[in-house]
Amino acid sequence: PNVELVAGPGCPVCVTPSYYVEQAIRLALGGVTVYTYGDSYRLPALKPVDGCRSLEEARASGARVKLVYSFLEASEDASKLGGEALFFGIGFETLAPIYSSLLLSGEVPRNLKLMSLVKLTPPAARFAIRYHQERGLLPLDGIIAPGHVSTVIGAKAWEFLPQEFGLPTVVAGFEPLDVLAAILRIVRMRVEGKAGVEIEYKRAVSWDGNLAAQEKISQTFEVADSCWRGLGVIPESGLLLREKFKDFDAFQHFGLDPLPPPENDYPGCRCGEVIVGAATPADCQLFQRVCTPASPIGPCMVSAEGPCNIWAKFGGLDVLGRDG
Repeated sequence: PNVELVAGPGCPVCVTPSYYVEQAIRLALGGVTVYTYGDSYRLPALKPVDGCRSLEEARASGARVKLVYSFLEASEDASKLGGEALFFGIGFETLAPIYSSLLLSGEVPRNLKLMSLVKLTPPAARFAIRYHQERGLLPLDGIIAPGHVSTVIGAKAWEFLPQEFGLPTVVAGFEPLDVLAAILRIVRMRVEGKAGVEIEYKRAVSWDGNLAAQEKISQTFEVADSCWRGLGVIPESGLLLREKFKDFDAFQHFGLDPLPPPENDYPGCRCGEVIVGAATPADCQLFQRVCTPASPIGPCMVSAEGPCNIWAKFGGLDVLGRDG
């Protein structure tokens, strides 16, 4: 085939450093109720805490870990339960307005602290592109920008891609026809010798995005440097609570480091390269040998959105008749 799709850093679980998992396990084992989404529940830590490598294992050991579908559910439960509680707040820009709305409306009880692990996608995209360029990796001919994130931040957030890198960019949805339409638009721009930002996902995305959501995020959070698992620190790529919301800040309340030093992942694990498209899952010696969806070693195998998990379940280049 003449078109190859390369995964980018689009999975929040995959880029959450082990340090935060370790601290959440420690707090849970110490009696703090920890609320988490399903994917981060199984996210493995690099260093076991009292023999536990994940919040799932901590719960099995008697720790107070609860799976929830939303920050609202955690807020309601923590209000009834009482006692110290922590919300393991992973996510991209799509979840930030939910955290903001509840904090601004006063619906979050004082005993619930938010560990804001929200990541910003445009800085990560810039990082990934420079990673490819600096190492002379496969040529990038265009970018399919994430649709759900763009419903919040708007298509204008991706203007830097054609301006800085000359890359045709299309904001697309996630249905097969959305992806095919995005590829067609990118090919047309390449043939015409132009680079710009187009919106394929017009049923959900506008140029400016959700201005009300952006305002709430701005009122609640401030942009900060953030550590990404496997990648290190990316400048201005995370959101931390503003000082006015310090009473809800898990980092301040529990004395945690919001910017831990970069970590080396498991020996042989190539998740850091996989999430920037510098390697395929099949390039990793652990893939489908000791690292499987049932028993994940690396973060990319944990989440249903992780590239290794997707390749393990649905196949990779072999689906196209190529040897991975």
